[in-house]
Amino acid sequence: MVIKFYQHVLALVFAVKEINENVRILSNSTLGFHIYDTYHNAKMTYQSTMDLIFKSHKSLPNYKCDTQKTLIAVIGGLDGDISYHMTDILSTYKIPQLHAFLQDLSFNNSAGETMSFNKNKEMGTGFDITNLITFPNKSFQRVKVGRVDADTSAGKQFVIHEDMIVWHRNFNQVLPLSQCNDQCNPGYYKKEMEGKTICCYTCVSCPEGEISNQKDMVQCIRCSEDQYPSKDRDQCINKIVTFLSFEEPLGVTSALLSVSLSLITTSVLGIFIKHSDTPIVKANNRDITYTLLVSLLLCFLCSFLFLEQPKEVTCFLRQAAFGIIFTVAVSCVLAKTITVVVAFMATKPGSSMRKWVGKRTTSSVLLMCSLIQTGICMVWLGTFPPFPDFDMQSMTAEIVAECNQGSIIMFYIVLGYMGLLSLISLIAAFFARKLPDSFNEAKFITFSMVIFCSVWLPFVPTYLSTKGKYVVAVEIFSILASSAGLLGCIFFPKCYIILLKPEFNKKEHLISRKNTK
Repeated sequence: MVIKFYQHVLALVFAVKEINENVRILSNSTLGFHIYDTYHNAKMTYQSTMDLIFKSHKSLPNYKCDTQKTLIAVIGGLDGDISYHMTDILSTYKIPQLHAFLQDLSFNNSAGETMSFNKNKEMGTGFDITNLITFPNKSFQRVKVGRVDADTSAGKQFVIHEDMIVWHRNFNQVLPLSQCNDQCNPGYYKKEMEGKTICCYTCVSCPEGEISNQKDMVQCIRCSEDQYPSKDRDQCINKIVTFLSFEEPLGVTSALLSVSLSLITTSVLGIFIKHSDTPIVKANNRDITYTLLVSLLLCFLCSFLFLEQPKEVTCFLRQAAFGIIFTVAVSCVLAKTITVVVAFMATKPGSSMRKWVGKRTTSSVLLMCSLIQTGICMVWLGTFPPFPDFDMQSMTAEIVAECNQGSIIMFYIVLGYMGLLSLISLIAAFFARKLPDSFNEAKFITFSMVIFCSVWLPFVPTYLSTKGKYVVAVEIFSILASSAGLLGCIFFPKCYIILLKPEFNKKEHLISRKNTK
């Protein structure tokens, strides 16, 4: 609709409303109207005219279906061409067409006087000039701004008070102050009161996630995804981007724990290398021991991939590196457990298990278990790899910079495979825990696997229930805690014997040789 013609539509609406509300004008009758846009186009003018005459549920020319309303007259457009096109159809059906003047109609003004236009378009008794003001809720207000009276003295036939005229963009004005309630402050919106007049309303607080920044707003405005409402819900505030970094206490604590445990692992590895010829180191398969210590060291260091803002490289490597390195560590523990079981089964007379004793069996277990996890991670990275992302929904006032897992199913497959290996190691070590102490480290493996499982079993529900940067903190804690459990339970007893009980180390060697004979 062309804005400059909007006042003509309002005048029609107002006139019909006034007539219908005055019982002295049309008794027991009600006027209605339909307004169509011609788009200043002949084709659309013909279509709109046909719709006005015949349209009910669908347009059927020459048929009036399912309607009891009577078309009294049609008011033409302001453009002469438009009215001419309408005449082509209206004249066929003998429907009167009103043009840009009123004829043989009379109305009463505010003083109760009668005014009319005769056939010569001459005006009878004078009438008031009214400024019609409309409001957003479709209510009206009349303001008398002048008068036209042909019977008065010269110079006073037309009187206009310009200071009383209110012209506003689109002819809309703010709603006048209500007599039944105060204005709604920012943070609230107006809600109509049932059974009250249209200007009476109650103030309701904006819903969650929405604001109103002006008085007497009809509805609240929803903040964009990167913003959140203020406490009073009167403005939108920009969210800040957050991630687990070295600059906050939780990030600093994680980094210090990772560095400390890495240094301890390096020290243990140095002790085992320095005392590589001692009986206790030899009896526990040096190659597997060194591999386990190196993998634990890398586990502690890979926690740094989870700190700072996620990038494409760190997101791509983060879960895959953790999954493969941790699988190597668990596979080493499983290989150690199998070594203990096979060694004691081979000591029985006539046992066929002697051919399985040696480095080849442990190396095969380690290699096979690690390759399976590597294959899973390669499929993950080749199909739906993790990528940097922003979570705008989890936190109210923060945008969380995170690594989207790409495929959450593959992520849980990686965790599930590690859990399967640790469960097998736990069961095997548990049944081997009562073998002779001189050879047996199954008890320590059992303790380490119990710690490992008690850390990772609650990981999934905790991971799913945590929000924001604390999701990363949960995973870092799980990595450090489970790795520290393996390091402490398996290697600290051996370091105690090597450094503080060297005589026991020699005694154990002698007992071991006697038992093998």
